[in-house]
Amino acid sequence: MPAPLDIPVETLARFEKDVKRTDTGFLAIATEVENDGEKASEPPEKIKDLLKAFQDIIPDDLPDELLPYRTHQHEIVEEPGSKPTFRAPYRLCSTELANMKKQIEYLLAKGLIRPSTSPYGAPVLFIPKPDGSLRMCIDYQALNKQTIKNKYPIPRIDDLLDQLRGATVFSKLDLRSGYWQIRMADDSVHKTAFRTRYGSYEYLMNHILRPLLNECVVVYLDDILIYSHDMQQYVEHLRRVFEILRRERFYVKLSKRDFALEKVQFLGHIVRAQGVHVDPKKIKAVRTWKTPENVKELQQFLGFANYYNRFVPQYAKIATPLTNLLKKNTPYKWEPQHQEAVELLKQALTSAPVLILPDPERDYVIEADANDQAVGAVLMQDQGNGLQPIAYLSKN
Repeated sequence: MPAPLDIPVETLARFEKDVKRTDTGFLAIATEVENDGEKASEPPEKIKDLLKAFQDIIPDDLPDELLPYRTHQHEIVEEPGSKPTFRAPYRLCSTELANMKKQIEYLLAKGLIRPSTSPYGAPVLFIPKPDGSLRMCIDYQALNKQTIKNKYPIPRIDDLLDQLRGATVFSKLDLRSGYWQIRMADDSVHKTAFRTRYGSYEYLMNHILRPLLNECVVVYLDDILIYSHDMQQYVEHLRRVFEILRRERFYVKLSKRDFALEKVQFLGHIVRAQGVHVDPKKIKAVRTWKTPENVKELQQFLGFANYYNRFVPQYAKIATPLTNLLKKNTPYKWEPQHQEAVELLKQALTSAPVLILPDPERDYVIEADANDQAVGAVLMQDQGNGLQPIAYLSKN
């Protein structure tokens, strides 16, 4: 084996000094290589057989027809006295216009949209996807303002993660164009320029997968996660999910990387048998987060940080200078204490520990602390490797 290279680590000051001395310099910046650790090998034979048996729900594209009415359709219920909403089209560049034409032709061919003479109308806009392509969207802000909101409760993220205790094998299912697989209620079709499915997907998925919830499936909006304690159990769980999807005529898109995963990305977390930690992609994002220059940007930063507060000891105490800046009638004046709080939160998030998942059969240990600014606590368990954190809690 060749000897490892001895590569010196340069500070910027030292690099500038060396360049001045030699007139020439080369600087290499080392960055993290992201590796999600998921298996890329061929799935086991039992899973291959299962995929073959359920090939009808794993098509390359949706059928050229409207999918059936099911127990729930997407219904738009407006406030009493509401009038039809209409907004003029947005201006689009030539690339967007060409893209829109292509997508409309596709949707028409699939029967997902139809020509309309409705008094309602919403403009089209495009959002770039991570791969550089464009996603066509409909701006229904005007319609949403007079729509009675669906009060169906969105599950707590921590409750969903806690259900994964003891699981060692995972799969994420992705419905093929999931929102297009949900029918609009007949009396709501005319209210949309296009057949949108937004807002109903989670409700329907939780309904049809209800027999498997809290056993081997968790659902959050359009994220469906299958979890199992071992491979034999996993194959059976996968079969039961596929049977339900076949019965309800839902179609999924899958690849060999979707099966028998030892760890999985779920809702901004990496989940594995050993516990849960922050998704490295999110850590990368917080490292490069620029200093908030106004209230809106500060709210965005705190929203991100607060999402992971269970990973951060004394979160409330650290964030106090920033939350104080958001109080009513407080002028937005950025001072050193605010920058220090941002840097401390960044440091805490980028070095966040792995949190174990709680075992209800074992004793819990709580350690608490308090001062004039905040109270904090950590919930822990000894699952054979000494006390380890399950979650941190803090409040002002």
